[in-house]
Amino acid sequence: MVLQELKCINKDVNIDEYIKFREMVKQNMEHPEWLGDFSKEDLIKMQKDNSIIWVYYLDNDLVSSMMLIPSTEKALNKFEIDLDYREVVDYGPMFVNPKYVGNGLQYQMLKELDNHCIKLGYKYAAGTIHPDNIYSITNLLKDDFKLIGTKEFTRGIRNIYLKKYQ
Repeated sequence: MVLQELKCINKDVNIDEYIKFREMVKQNMEHPEWLGDFSKEDLIKMQKDNSIIWVYYLDNDLVSSMMLIPSTEKALNKFEIDLDYREVVDYGPMFVNPKYVGNGLQYQMLKELDNHCIKLGYKYAAGTIHPDNIYSITNLLKDDFKLIGTKEFTRGIRNIYLKKYQ
């Protein structure tokens, strides 16, 4: 399955549909606590603050989703990253409909985010993943992210990854 062949929406995303999709994905995960859990209010505020959500469809079937979150000083301090927050973007939650797992969609979404962030002028990307989430870790490492630390957050322990764009 090729991501570019799917219908992509990244403007006026239906937040209720996005949350419903996220919850369906979580219900089918062995470890649902690994997936981010932003509230509807958080998501609306984040979109107003230039975060972008992409949702991909095959016909009317939601296939996958990804998120870009511009960094803040507070976030970088929390991640213990000493960089100019204006140069850093956070790769937020990515998830794939269980019917489409195994098609390489997460890695394809990473490459799409890379291209988008480079066009926007970001120099770095950060991401956090549970240390046991080997599939996501493998994709980040394949996409040239480097493990820079592990930290306990409110929703549990997470590895912190950083990538410098070329």
